[in-house]
Amino acid sequence: MPRPLTIGLTGGVASGKSFVGGEFQRLGVPLLEADDVGREVVAPPSPALAEIAREFGADALTAEGVLDRRRMRERVFADKSALKRLEAITHPLIRARIRAWASAQTAPYCILSAAILLESGMDALVDRVLLVDAPEAVQLARLVLRDGVAEPLALQMIAAQASRQSRLARAHDVLDNSDTQRPLTPAIARLHRFYQTLAANRSR
Repeated sequence: MPRPLTIGLTGGVASGKSFVGGEFQRLGVPLLEADDVGREVVAPPSPALAEIAREFGADALTAEGVLDRRRMRERVFADKSALKRLEAITHPLIRARIRAWASAQTAPYCILSAAILLESGMDALVDRVLLVDAPEAVQLARLVLRDGVAEPLALQMIAAQASRQSRLARAHDVLDNSDTQRPLTPAIARLHRFYQTLAANRSR
């Protein structure tokens, strides 16, 4: 049996992607967070965790022997080569789990939510890309004012992802979340109906 229509949900950091994903889940759409899969593949005593420790040193782990996510996040945001080395360890395992999950779904369509869907090449695993879009100035304000992230790190986090222009150019569908006063729920409901129609046509 072919896998269901798979939508890739993405957006820049602090764009509102998590909120949108939650709204689709409330509509009954199965959703997989790539971040959750990423945590699973490095959970001790996984081979991936051992490889990360060999590649980056023992300080990549906490005293309890789990991945020090904060330290690694700061490290890879400051060094793109370190990010590539980390992804080379984890991404093949993540992709394999995503494929298995999508193939097991029975709903008309499902969603893969991934902040770095485009940068990582995981868009090859989906049929359409849904982008939650916000200007970089809005992302920065949300990170600094709402989340308490220091501005230098916030700027690094934004710069580490694909540019807004690149994301817009590669998206099939776009939700504009630049204005927090404008609710996204009606647009999400319209997309839900659209994806249901696409899935129905696909199965004929």
